[in-house]
Amino acid sequence: MNPREPLRIAVIGTGRMGADHVRRIDRVISGARVTAVVDVDAERAKAVAAGVDGCTSHTDPAAAMAAADVDAVIVASPGAAHEAALLTAFEHDLPVLCEKPLTPDAASALRVMEAEQALGHRRVQVGFMRRYDTEYVRLKALLESGRLGRPLMLHNRHRNVASPSFFTSAMLITDSVVHEVDATRWLLGQEITAVTVLRPTPSAGAPEGLRDPQFVVLETDGGALSDVEIFVNCGFGYQVQAEAVCERGTARIGDGHALVTHTDGHWGGTITQDWTERFAQAYDDEIQAWVDATRHGRIAGPSVYDGYAAAAVCEAGVRALENGGRVTVDLVEKPPLYR
Repeated sequence: MNPREPLRIAVIGTGRMGADHVRRIDRVISGARVTAVVDVDAERAKAVAAGVDGCTSHTDPAAAMAAADVDAVIVASPGAAHEAALLTAFEHDLPVLCEKPLTPDAASALRVMEAEQALGHRRVQVGFMRRYDTEYVRLKALLESGRLGRPLMLHNRHRNVASPSFFTSAMLITDSVVHEVDATRWLLGQEITAVTVLRPTPSAGAPEGLRDPQFVVLETDGGALSDVEIFVNCGFGYQVQAEAVCERGTARIGDGHALVTHTDGHWGGTITQDWTERFAQAYDDEIQAWVDATRHGRIAGPSVYDGYAAAAVCEAGVRALENGGRVTVDLVEKPPLYR
């Protein structure tokens, strides 16, 4: 496409994530516009489209991707629908930003990877937005500089106020810890080789039958350990924190101390309440970077292989959760397209 023209995007899925991306493209970032939205709920799609000039609504992703005014696609539908949408996008050779998960399991992720390789070039960026968060970017740069020596351990905390009604114990791994899985691989530059999930007595605040919290230990091929406290019914706020422990020092992000007040004999600040607030800047920067690269014919950011690796690790994590013990992760070799 002509890099001087705005990128014309179809957004598939108009739930909370998809609708937020429509708003972001329409009102926040530059160089793009939404020309089509897709949702199985026709009325919801129409309502979202009505708020954007020149935007059409569809219930069939294939119809939107075949439209003459669509240059690229954002997939924000439920994970089970991602494979079909991605394969359709490949038929039209359309660039895609696919929200996590790439697909719900390693087998389907491999099918997507094989299909993209058949094209001979990358078409997909996976939406692991933490790679665009200012604090994570600074931590990555510090670790790569070598100033602190080799990373030995990475401590992660991931807390939500409350889990959605449909959340299952496995989803703590597949929908929440998946972010720490990708962050561990990216920050350390190492692959995860084994997963152990420890299960304390569930919190009284967790819904009946939900194993919450969980403590996940990830082993890497570089000899580092990464642990994740996942607690999705903590009740007080949304927190994402990470501390890298290295040979010559430590570095921590996510304390959220941007504003601290002292008044009336008390001091303190606020705690963000959900991911849309905590990672607003990361989502803005992620979509802007994808738009800029796509307009110039490039695909950057997390790849289909990254999405596959995260799915494989999460599968191992779910087995560890259900069966106990340590579960190894066996990844296929990274193909040349993703090196």
